[in-house]
Amino acid sequence: MSSTSFWRVVSITILLAATLVGGLAGRRAFGEKTGDGRGVEADYREALQVVTDNYADTVDYEKASEAAIQGMLWSLDPHSNFFTKEQYQRLMQDQESRFTGIGVSILRHRDGVYVQAPLPNTPAARAGLRFGDRIVEVDGKDAREWTTPQVSKNVRGPEGERVTLKVERAGSEAPLYFTLVRASVPQPSIRNTFLVRPGVGYVGLTGGFTQTSGQELAAALERLRGEGMQQVVLDLRNNPGGLLGQAIEVAGRFVPKGQTIVSVRGRDESDAREYKNVSVEAVDYPLVVLINRNSASASEIVAGAVQDHGRGLVVGETSFGKGLVQRVFQLPYGAGLTLTTAKYYTPYGRLIQRDYTGGSLYDYYVRHDPAAEAQPPSRPTNVQPPNAAAAAPTPTPSPTPTPAPTGPAIRTAAGRVFYGGTGITPDHEVKPLDVATPARARIAEESFHFVRRLVAGQVAGLESYRLTEAPQLERYPRPTDLPVSDRVVEAFRDFARRDPESGLTAAQIDAELDYARLRLRDDLITAGYGGDASGRFLLESDPQLLRALELLPEARALAENIGKGLALK
Repeated sequence: MSSTSFWRVVSITILLAATLVGGLAGRRAFGEKTGDGRGVEADYREALQVVTDNYADTVDYEKASEAAIQGMLWSLDPHSNFFTKEQYQRLMQDQESRFTGIGVSILRHRDGVYVQAPLPNTPAARAGLRFGDRIVEVDGKDAREWTTPQVSKNVRGPEGERVTLKVERAGSEAPLYFTLVRASVPQPSIRNTFLVRPGVGYVGLTGGFTQTSGQELAAALERLRGEGMQQVVLDLRNNPGGLLGQAIEVAGRFVPKGQTIVSVRGRDESDAREYKNVSVEAVDYPLVVLINRNSASASEIVAGAVQDHGRGLVVGETSFGKGLVQRVFQLPYGAGLTLTTAKYYTPYGRLIQRDYTGGSLYDYYVRHDPAAEAQPPSRPTNVQPPNAAAAAPTPTPSPTPTPAPTGPAIRTAAGRVFYGGTGITPDHEVKPLDVATPARARIAEESFHFVRRLVAGQVAGLESYRLTEAPQLERYPRPTDLPVSDRVVEAFRDFARRDPESGLTAAQIDAELDYARLRLRDDLITAGYGGDASGRFLLESDPQLLRALELLPEARALAENIGKGLALK
């Protein structure tokens, strides 16, 4: 991009932001003279001219323009962002329910990027890519030192175009080459739907809120109803959000017609708007919603609506706290930006957005709950067996907000009190399984490399674990399929002992034996049955889900209290 083009983009963008953020006053402020008779634009142009005339190397004006625009937007808030042409196209694609590529999940391990599992009915599945295939080249370019995003960027491309991968597969002496034709790959919002227990449905809406989220939820609930569902757990953990309209439709499946789901307020009070369920028929099953620290935006809208109206219980961790309304603008040359134009509030008036003025972007995105980091590792929750007698109606829950509230106390349905400005605080705080300890991280990494060889038939005495066919992506394994026997555990100990990069001792493995078995079983299921089956398996020992199942009687009692008119308006 030339210097002239750079200034066209920067000037247009700065003027656009000034107009949207400050109206006419903002436009005047941009060109307004300071006390010494200078203006912001003049200072900026002169600074660039000094760089152009004196910098030791050639100036990359395109890179400078991106940094200038992004720096300006980040001075406003953490969610106003600039996107290059390529990034903007990706943003638009992510709002759809599919993308163009080969359909494979990949992950960076210690010595490269590996295939975790192909997605069903995709070019990767049809070509025969498998768990543990190490990607060493993409279209002839050395990929051994690439990150996961770098591999993903190079594998994606226009529909119908070819891409050639060179992979190393355990048990194969020579590298394998796969030439795949890129295609449209489904990207559903709901990744898992099944009866987690007799009469209890589980819906994993973890893939963002895209154009089909509401339709997917309706289909999932209908399917579970046909299987005998009488209660439901809606999982919004790690869901980063997405389209507002889809959040309203999803919440409307549980919040009755006529009730407010979310309100939007900008700087001008006349622009305030309420969004209600005006078209969707709600179901009345007892409901628990799961959230965690990575549940954001549209996820928080749904959880907040359910909680405010007392429609169900919210369980897990305090959500991310992303309640800024983003509007997308396209800029010259195909670039774009998202700009904050308003804020989201729950039906009873809680601000969803967490404070972002007191720290760095790193603190905001990564360390937004320091108090939680100081707590000891969690332990799995003890749960009654599935056939245990249902508990008597329990008292209305009293929220225990953490971290300390920054907003006013808001009295919601049934007189419950919550606070704004911290995200959505769960009715019951439950920590996830702790997987971040050094020993567990090493076990997870070593398990991958061991299972990679195990399913390739490369572990002596366990050749029966060799997988000669493509993964069965449409099936869930039986307990007897690929079991983690004592012989497998012993072979894993021996493998880790002989691996100079493992950093594991037999004593460490024995101290974390249950976790080691969990990781081995998960990797075996991923290799044999794909990522969806792996996700479902991990739910079986998920402390947050297990606690949610315990709390279903309380969710029923809460909904019944609301139905009897105990809500306070």
